[in-house]
This record gives sequence, C-alpha cells and structure tokens, in this order.
Amino acid sequence: MARKTRVAFLIGDYPAEEHKRRADVALSYATDEIEVGLVQVSTTAYNRGNSPAELQLVAPAFIDAFRRAEAEGYDAAVPLGTLDLAVDAARSCVDIPIIGPAEAMLHLGCMLGQRFGVLVYSHTSLVLCRRIVKQYGMTDRIVGWKVSGFHLPDIIANRETCLANFVQHARELVEQDGAEVILPMGITQCPVHINPDWLAEQVGVPVIEGIGAPIRLAAMFASLKLRHSRKHWPRSPLFPAKA
Repeated sequence: MARKTRVAFLIGDYPAEEHKRRADVALSYATDEIEVGLVQVSTTAYNRGNSPAELQLVAPAFIDAFRRAEAEGYDAAVPLGTLDLAVDAARSCVDIPIIGPAEAMLHLGCMLGQRFGVLVYSHTSLVLCRRIVKQYGMTDRIVGWKVSGFHLPDIIANRETCLANFVQHARELVEQDGAEVILPMGITQCPVHINPDWLAEQVGVPVIEGIGAPIRLAAMFASLKLRHSRKHWPRSPLFPAKA
C-alpha cells in the first residue's frame, strides 16, 4: 500500500470548543491519499483586534511548530488562519513545503476569476489583511472589502448575526462590486461556521476557504516533490538542515 502524504495543520491555543471546531474541519480534508495531523502551537491569535505587533510576537512559536512538524515526518505544513503566521520565516527554517492559507486562496482565485471580493472580521482585521494582499502582489485583484462586524472571540456569541452579515456582504460584493470570486479572510466565518459549497450556491460565484484549500495544495506540493527555492528563501544559519 502506497504511503500517504502527511500534512501538518498547525493550531494555536483556543478555548476547547473553538479548538475542536477548527481541528474537525481540518481533519475532514484527509483522503485515502492524504493524512492530516494536528501540531499544537504554544501561542494564539485568538484576540480582539490583532496588530502587526502580535504577528511578529507569535512568529517564534510558529517557527518552532513548523520545525517539530518536519521532525515528526510530515511532508508539508499549513498554519491555521489567513494571517499566514510565520510562513515566510519558516520557509528558511525547514525543507518541507509551507503553504500559507491566504497565499493559497489568492493564487487559486486567479485560476477561477479575476475580480476578488474579500470578507474579514473587523476593521482591525481589514488593516492586517490589506497588508497581506499587498505583500503577495494581489491588490489589483481586489474589487471590494467587507467587514462582518465582530472580533474573532465574539463570533460564537453572535453567530447568527455574523453569518447573516457575511452572506449579505458576500452578495453585495458580487452584485454591486462585480466580484467573481469570494475570499473569506477569516476562517471562523468560513469554513468553520459556513459550508463553502452552500455559500457558493447563495452568492453564485466560487468561494475559496482557508483550511481545505491550503491543505490539499500542500499535499500536492509534497507529492510532486516541489520545495521552496533556496534562491528566494536561503536557509537560516540559525536553523541548519540536519545532515
């Protein structure tokens, strides 16, 4: 029997029920050819209003988790969340493919349409997600941004309102702004609470979510034996490759 491709999904600290919701969605993307495993990160982005400071402060814990994933024999790794935490740094610290959810969503979107509508949690999330889209050179693809109106830890207590806002704003992005693809840059909106297939039926365009898409893409990179270029991501002297 052929060996499965092993993809590590990195999850930070969350309340128990919130952790399980995310873990269950990630594990649901396993197949006969893909094994999905969970790697715990000893930090969290589960805050009311992250800033660029929080993104930098959690990086060491994520780098450590990426290195543990490689040491445990995983073939590729994906961090939870569309902030793509420590993805750029980790590519200089490990040899397995590291796939950022936001980057995966943006690049897959380019093969499904040219005009993207993006939904985020709050105005603080908007600042961070705009930075990420700019970093990946995709700003010109974005035709509209919408805010679902709740900070991440407040979504579960306001779930129905948040989801109603999300669906309404997704339709507005399609009907008013001409979006051809919807990107939920905040996975608690979708797919943790909204089935992306159902949402695509509601809004009439593809919806690319940030858990299954990067997991399956990571598995493809690993199965094709593709690795990040050391010309672009030179190996860090602080984390030399094992002999």
